[in-house]
Amino acid sequence: WLAVTLRDGSSQPIVRSSQKESSQLAVHSSQEKTANRELRSANSSPTTWSMKSLHRLIVTSATYRQSSTQHSTLSTQHSPDDPYNRLLARGPRFRLEAEMVRDLGLAASGLLSNKIGGASVFPLQPDGVWKSPYSSEKWTTSSGEDLYRRSLYTFIRRTAPFPQMVTFDGTSRETCTVRRIRTNTPLQALTMLNDEAAMENARALAQRMMKEGGANLPDRLKYGFRACLTRMPEAAEIERLKNLYEQQLLSYKTNPEAAKKISKEVKAAKRNEIAALTMIANVLLNLDETVTKE
Repeated sequence: WLAVTLRDGSSQPIVRSSQKESSQLAVHSSQEKTANRELRSANSSPTTWSMKSLHRLIVTSATYRQSSTQHSTLSTQHSPDDPYNRLLARGPRFRLEAEMVRDLGLAASGLLSNKIGGASVFPLQPDGVWKSPYSSEKWTTSSGEDLYRRSLYTFIRRTAPFPQMVTFDGTSRETCTVRRIRTNTPLQALTMLNDEAAMENARALAQRMMKEGGANLPDRLKYGFRACLTRMPEAAEIERLKNLYEQQLLSYKTNPEAAKKISKEVKAAKRNEIAALTMIANVLLNLDETVTKE
């Protein structure tokens, strides 16, 4: 009924009990649709079916935007009778889907391309995924802006799907999948920490923290924290990040080669700082709160 309401603008469901009533309701429905079309035309709104409008209505509703935290008043009132949240007394909590996990990293680091449309692209993936004795095709990594397109545009080969997306429960596209099953495995954390694309996001976020975060370390840490978690950090959280930064900075000062490998910074003057901030960014991007809708 809600879907029909959004499509046609009718305010009530139509129940036909007789031919006469059916005729009257049909006339009324026609008049109502005409009035709604005129109203929508005046408001410059679409008059045809729109999945985008339906999605917008859902995700901007007060029910959907609730926090997933269960308050004490709700726990006593609803939990005994509604352990699965069928009464929608709180918001949903779930890890983002595979494509969104990758896009989030690109967006937080400032690398994400806003280009719309075009051919499929070939982002970074480990070597040898396409290696096969039965085919000479090769994965040629895209360059420039195409390297950072949304995951929607990633080329998919069903016999060798994109590894990062498979790790986060993406499908191989061999069969139709109505609902993806979410898993929680160590490979997911390892991918977010060690994958070359994840490290590139961390380096870009570190550069962004240096350039846009401010002149001092606490401001830069706050900037990176907000870019990933979309909230202000608590004092204890900043203190932990600051301690980690100082540990990493000391380590890279005694090991210049490691700093060069992590930061890929040409200028030696900022190499240690960029490497330490890269590790901070890597941690922030890998936090459970970063990749979870709460």
